[in-house]
Order: sequence, then C-alpha cells, then structure tokens
Amino acid sequence: MYKVLRKKRTGNIIEEVKGETVGLVKTNIIQILPEGLELESGEVLPGPIDVAYETYGTLNEDKSNVILVCHALSGSAHAAGYHRMIDEETFDGATEGWWEDIIGPGKGIDTNKFFVICSNFLGSCYGTTGPTSVNPKTGKRYGITFPTITISDMVKVQRELIRQLGIEKLLAVVGGSMGGMQALEWSVMYPEVVESAVVIAATASCSAQNIAFDAVGRNAIISDPNWENGEYLEKGKVPSKGLSIARMIGHITYLSSKSMDLKFGRKLINGKTYDVDNIEFEVESYLGYQGEKFVNRFDANSYLYITKAMDYFDLTEKYGNGDLKEVFRKTNSKFLFISFSTDWLFPPSESLEMVSAALAAGKDVSYINIESINGHDSFLIDTEIESKAIKAFLDATFQEKQNRKEKTYERS
Repeated sequence: MYKVLRKKRTGNIIEEVKGETVGLVKTNIIQILPEGLELESGEVLPGPIDVAYETYGTLNEDKSNVILVCHALSGSAHAAGYHRMIDEETFDGATEGWWEDIIGPGKGIDTNKFFVICSNFLGSCYGTTGPTSVNPKTGKRYGITFPTITISDMVKVQRELIRQLGIEKLLAVVGGSMGGMQALEWSVMYPEVVESAVVIAATASCSAQNIAFDAVGRNAIISDPNWENGEYLEKGKVPSKGLSIARMIGHITYLSSKSMDLKFGRKLINGKTYDVDNIEFEVESYLGYQGEKFVNRFDANSYLYITKAMDYFDLTEKYGNGDLKEVFRKTNSKFLFISFSTDWLFPPSESLEMVSAALAAGKDVSYINIESINGHDSFLIDTEIESKAIKAFLDATFQEKQNRKEKTYERS
C-alpha cells in the first residue's frame, strides 16, 4: 500500500489529491480455452485465447470477497494503481489506472476488504485476443477476419478466466458504460455466480441514435485509404485519419453541451481567418488532440468490432421476449444502478427503465442519479459521490453475505 500525491481534473479544475493507492501493479496474461470458444454468432474462435488481467487486494480464505470490474470501450485491464513507477513519493511519470479514484485502500471498491479483478475483454487490443492477434491457423494477424463478437462472448471469456483463477462466485460485477452492459449480461447469463451487480451509466439496449453514431465512426475508419480492407498492420499502415474522426465523434457523445460551453464556448485560437481549412475554434483543436491521442493507443479494427458488439447488445430481445421485467426475473442479483444527470449517451431515463423492471421482478434494487455537468464521462470524472454509493452498497452486500454464512454455521 502506498500514499500518493497526484493531480486530478474535476471539470475545469485541476487539484492535487492525496490518497492511498494499491501502488505499482502489472498486467498478467493467461491462456484459456485451448479448444477454442463457440461464439454467439455460431463461429468458433480458435484457442488458446489470451486474456490480460490485473488483480488488487487479497483473496480471503473462502473466496467470498471477489469483485470483477468491467471496463468500457477503450479501457484496459489496468484499472487501478500504477505502471512504470518513476518517483516512489509522487508516482510522477507513471501510468495511472483508469479508475484509480474508485479502486484502492478505503475507496469505493476497497482493496483492504475485497479482491478485485479487472480483465481486458475479448476483441480489445490491450493483451486479450482480438483483431491484432495472430490467427494460429494462418500465422497472420486476424485483422478483419476476426469473427464477430458480442457482449456475451466477452462475458464467457471472463467466466473462464475466473474459473482458471480458482474462483466460482463473485460478490459483485461492477462496470460503467460498456462495462455496465457486461455487468448486466453477467447477472443474466450466470445468475448462480453473481451476488450483486453495480451498473453505472449504462443501458439494457443501445438506442438507434447510439447505433447511428457508431456507424458513422466505423464508416470513417473503413473509408480511410490506409485501412487496406483491414490488413493495414500487415502493410505497415495505420488508418489514422479515419480512426481519429471516429474518436472525435465518440468523444462528443461522452461530453455534455454545458461542459463544452464552459470549457470552450466559442473561443478562437488566433482569431477568425475566414479559411474553411483552418482549425480556428478551441473545441476543434481539442477534438483533434483527442483523436490523435487515440490513434497512438488504439487499434482501428478493434474499434470496429467493439462498437458492433455494443450495437448488438439488447437484453430485452435476447432474454425477455420484449419484456425487460422478464429479463430481471432470470437474475438472482441485487442491483445498484447509477446514472448522471447530463449523460445523453445513456441517459437517466434508461437507468430508470431498468430500475422499474428490476423492482417489478421483485429484485433488491438501489438507485442514485448524480448531478454532474460532465455528461457520460461523469462516471470517470465525478467520482466522489459515485465512490461513496458504491462503497456503501458493496460493504452492505458483503456484510449480508457474512451474516448468512454465520446463520448457516449456527444451524449446522
């Protein structure tokens, strides 16, 4: 355990934050499913399948304190702690986990109490098998020949991972955005495994508007001359323009109108040039920076496959025959739903729809809508109230489980 002084951005304010961290961590790679994986599409992904994952905290004796954290579209297994520690006092220059504010000693997901696993999901480009991986049958990268995957395929791989780690039950599955979709899928696919689910800024099915945004992003990628029909890596190219545009489009949906007005307004960089080819507004420059940064860390084909998996996600159609209440009747979990007031990608109304359906199905449900100006990205930015809500829910769930165990011992 380490104490760390770091800088944190909240909206437009950057402040120094003191706190505890799990410290220096590393990403592990494990091979699973040597026989391959039958996908929801009916195709078989050849084995073995690589899975990248990290763990934090200590597994207790009866393995009753396990929490699986699921990441969003462009996330990785590196959810907490630091890679490449440079300064032992401040961790200056280190790579921070994407949910460092939530996971760690005394935090929302308390590593003093829980054993936390975060795995990179199937199809990503951060260590788990995906389009950048080598197809064992051909000896070449999959590229666009990688089979189409769904959220449930990702969850199947996670299920096998925890089996390989000797774990059969999960106290909770926690995730935001696409991670929340995985948490929902877990609760329905494996009701005997999941004690509780924390679903943050997520939905039971992607709306037509979300699918439309994803489609525009995919079209930007495949229209880039450097995409080379998905074989760009083999040819030493990168469809950087298309991927950058896709990210810019996606990034707009993660923000809110209010946050963009406060941060950028109509500010010009160097005044009006009256040249349509020039980047004049600060918001244009910001989006360009986000697109460029994304190109340097993410794979274009992975983006195609992951966004398609999100588009296919529809719990009501798959499990409920059109009735979301029937979906939740198939679960044994208690639920915490968290939404954010300015999230227009997965708005509070969609969380409320799930809350209502779960309550109608007789489930134990908690819900909080957090006021924030930061849109969909609030679950990564406005973490103070979010962390407290998660901590209260997980602590209560764990205590309830311990109480049930003690009563069982007394009867025996």
